Parts: sequence; C-alpha cells; structure tokens
Amino acid sequence: MVRRSRWAAGLSSSDLERVLGGMQERQYARGACIAGAGQLVEHWMALIDGFAKMSVASEDGRVSTLTGVSAGIWFGEGSLFKHEARRYDVFALRPTRVALMPRRTFDWLRETSVPFNHYLQELLNARLSLFIGALAHERLLDTDARVANCLASLFNPELYPDAPRHLQVGQTEIGLLANVSRQRVNVALQRLQALGLIRLEKRGLTVLDLAGLSNYRVSYDGPALAEDAASARRA
Repeated sequence: MVRRSRWAAGLSSSDLERVLGGMQERQYARGACIAGAGQLVEHWMALIDGFAKMSVASEDGRVSTLTGVSAGIWFGEGSLFKHEARRYDVFALRPTRVALMPRRTFDWLRETSVPFNHYLQELLNARLSLFIGALAHERLLDTDARVANCLASLFNPELYPDAPRHLQVGQTEIGLLANVSRQRVNVALQRLQALGLIRLEKRGLTVLDLAGLSNYRVSYDGPALAEDAASARRA
C-alpha cells in the first residue's frame, strides 16, 4: 500500500526502503476504536483495507460523523503537525487493516522530501474542501441530497484517486456517515437509482454518474432538482 501511495513515487529507492522499514500494521474488528479522541498522536495512519468513520462526541453522548475513511487514504497529519492530542475518534465499520508510520519517519520525510510536502499540502486542501462542503450540506440540504453528497465524498478524486466506482458499503454504514437512519438511507438510495446516478447491487453499490451525484440537490418545496443535471447530460 505504501508503494502505491502518490507521495511514495517521489522518493528514492533507498528512502522508500527506510520508510517501509519503520512501518507497522494493525488489525481492528468491526466497531473497534482505531484511534481515540484525546490520545497523543504518534503515527500517521492509512487504511490498507476495510472502512472506517471519523466522528466527534459530546459529553452527553451525542455523536456527529465527520467523514468516512476507505482504503488508501492517509489521516492524522494535522495532529502530528501541531503535536497535540487527537480531536476525533476513528472507528472501524467493518474488519479493517491499518498502516502506521511513526512520527520520526513522518517528520524526517517533511524535512527531506519536497514531493512529500507537496502531497501533504494537496491532502490538507482536499480535506478542508471536504469538511466545508460537508458542513454546508448538513445545514442546507435535505436528506436525499446529504446521502448523495456523502457517497460522492467517498470518491473524491483528490483523496481517492484510484477508487473503483463499486463501493462495498451497507445502508447502516452510509447512515452512520450521513447521520441518517438506515430506513431513510434506503429511501434515498432508491431515488438516486431511479435517477440513474447509482446502481444498487447485492453487495454495495456502483456509481454511474459521479458528477450528478456530487451536484445532486433537492428543493424543500418540490421534486428533485437533479433532473436539471440529467437534462444537461442528455443535451
């Protein structure tokens, strides 16, 4: 997985071997805490396979999901930059394997590799855009549109450049990511399929129109405005 990461392409063979020599791997069962809020951050992490969510919880137990994490994405660099405790929890939504890069390796790459620093800048910018968009969607969009945009975020080309269009994810997992009940997720998915944006399958779903999914909107007073996107595609 490290060899396939975009930042690794800019390293010399000797530097890459040094990175690989310090890597660790851990496995987590479904529901396990991969990383907890308040913990001192000593590793940069990435999912080798599996699926996870980042979330925050209030003192009275309310939980808000920030984003999903699928295979190939690295996370935790912000806390490493600031030498602070983690501000969010990461939970495995299915059996998951995680790669861990020690802080000393991460800091060494920052000090010596220009391509690595460029990658970090691009990653932080993409993540900032993702969270700004998620906040706007939570406040301004209805449930169907939140589900659509939640799915689209898992195919963000800047975060997941090699993501296949098929996603093995269940309705319960989508509900946890979009802060929507499983029953309401089912309704939204059926509508998105009827519009030709996705195809529901026995194990997960396939995205047929990523742009249409990303731009999906529903008016509060009427039918789906995604028909506009469909009309544009037919034009």
